[in-house]
Amino acid sequence: MSEKLKTLPRWLIFALDLATVGFALFVSQILRFNFDLNITFHNFTFALALALGINSILFYAFKSFAGIVRYTTIRDTFRLLAITAIASAIYFIIGFVYYSKGVFFLSRATILINFFIASSGLIGYRMCVRHLYRVFFTDNLLKNRSKAAVYDTSEQGLLTKRVINDYPQSQMQIVAFVDDKYNKHGKIMEGLPIYDLQEATFKKLADENVKLIIIANKEIQVDKLNLIVDKALQYGIRVQQVPPITQWLKGKLGSEQLKDINIEDLLEREVIQIHNENIFYALKGKKILVTGAAGSIGSEMVRQLVKFKPALIILCDKAETPMHELCLEMQERFPGAAIKAYMGDICDRVRMDHLFEVYNPDIVFHAAAYKHVPLMEENPSVAILNNVLGTRVLAELSVSYGTEKFVMISTDKAVNPTNVMGASKRISEIFIQSLFKHLYPSEKEIVKNGQKPTMFITTRFGNVLGSNGSVIPRFKKQIESGGPITVTHPEITRYFMTIPEACQLVIEAGVMGMGGEIFVFDMGKPVRVVDLAEKMIRLSGRQPGVDVDVVFTGLRPGEKLFEELLSNKENTLPTYHEKILIAKVMEYDFPVVNEKIEKLIHSATSHYTYETVALMKDLVPEFISNNSSFESLDVKV
Repeated sequence: MSEKLKTLPRWLIFALDLATVGFALFVSQILRFNFDLNITFHNFTFALALALGINSILFYAFKSFAGIVRYTTIRDTFRLLAITAIASAIYFIIGFVYYSKGVFFLSRATILINFFIASSGLIGYRMCVRHLYRVFFTDNLLKNRSKAAVYDTSEQGLLTKRVINDYPQSQMQIVAFVDDKYNKHGKIMEGLPIYDLQEATFKKLADENVKLIIIANKEIQVDKLNLIVDKALQYGIRVQQVPPITQWLKGKLGSEQLKDINIEDLLEREVIQIHNENIFYALKGKKILVTGAAGSIGSEMVRQLVKFKPALIILCDKAETPMHELCLEMQERFPGAAIKAYMGDICDRVRMDHLFEVYNPDIVFHAAAYKHVPLMEENPSVAILNNVLGTRVLAELSVSYGTEKFVMISTDKAVNPTNVMGASKRISEIFIQSLFKHLYPSEKEIVKNGQKPTMFITTRFGNVLGSNGSVIPRFKKQIESGGPITVTHPEITRYFMTIPEACQLVIEAGVMGMGGEIFVFDMGKPVRVVDLAEKMIRLSGRQPGVDVDVVFTGLRPGEKLFEELLSNKENTLPTYHEKILIAKVMEYDFPVVNEKIEKLIHSATSHYTYETVALMKDLVPEFISNNSSFESLDVKV
């Protein structure tokens, strides 16, 4: 049927409304006088004409005829109720005026009855048209749609259901609601059942051929989201999320706009909340240097630090293109923020000395590092030059120029390292810790020197979601290309955290630390990487082993099977924040450490591979190589 026939012209709706008003008035008059037609028609023609005139003006003023009848809403019904209420009030006034002159118009009972009949008629015929349209047009379309359920019975869930079911081009039909609110279980909302989150619900949905669960609640807790995803995937049901309403195309929500659940959404935990109220005052007006500023951690550090209104943020990195992109982003997002891009290699002492001389930073956040385990295992001398020498250069310059705080970002791979990368970061930790203890062995020594010390602070992280080269982006690319997904070992596990979460920890530690601490994070439970891969395949709407294979390639050189559990209470001390702990580690004598590091850097400068690794193992006795050619250096004679 053409669109002209589907949509009634305005004049016809206007005429139908007037006919409804006239008929309602006639029925009201008959009911009032018990079907006595002689009394009914006494002066009724005059009353009818006046009523039609009054309602014509009200219909025109309220534009009640302008809406599309089949899309009548609650707002439209209230508009019609307002029209009949105003009309009834006018009838009362006219009746009172005529009664005082001895002329009969309409009785008060007739006016009251008419209000209910006219309102019911005007609203009722619209509801009938809406229902008939749904029966003859919409329901035929729904038969060919795939079935879906909506999680959430709030306004957001209700709106999602209405928009999807009423959108003619939609490929889905919402047939049920799912919610965890016990007071709603077993009830009906807009004709659809409300189910709980029990396993029987997901089995029932699967039996009813429901193919998709749509998450309408954007504030859903991570554990609840995981529960829904796990149960849904178990029964072959996909899970997607509704985008923000502002992103709906022309107020419509199509299946192409629904977003797949990202694995990052499932791995996220409750974001760490900063409890230290002094952070703003500690960073406001300060000159802050961020090394590795163009990297995933460094760039997020810059985004968060700018909100504390520092006097200047110096972005230091040697990667030109990422630095350029970060500068453009900061100009767009934070116009007017004091930001200076400084291209330089942290191993270049002359260049770094120039940086400190020109800008004299108050706080240094040291995020620059080589971090990829297999690459550093093949190039140990480069790992030492960048991770150890670079850290030493920055640390010594920080002391020379009176920097207040030096916060280094380390890794959980520095704990009992099995690879060159982790060992190089542990050596960096040892250097700055022992340097601080050497320069300021006690508070009395600080007072005697007459200057504020440079407080050296270390933070350790696990694997960061979405960072450059992390496992999740690689898995996504492998899934998009049809697989296979490559996992090194079926039992390998890792801890995960988000980039914003990691950066909040760095900022918190930077203010909390008093010098010499190594802060670690309670990272929750480890995740099996193969489970992660299989869940990502299912989230993409495919089946592992059927659509996308998972292939085990063997542990890479230096790779651990299990990461160390940093939150072990036997190895940590608590802080005022329940998720931030201080690692208890062995302290070193700085002169001894410094001499060994000097030899190590000299060997790395000459790019002597085995000699360099042997010197690393001498500095870090717990460094035992795993699945690496350097295992021969661990053999005890």
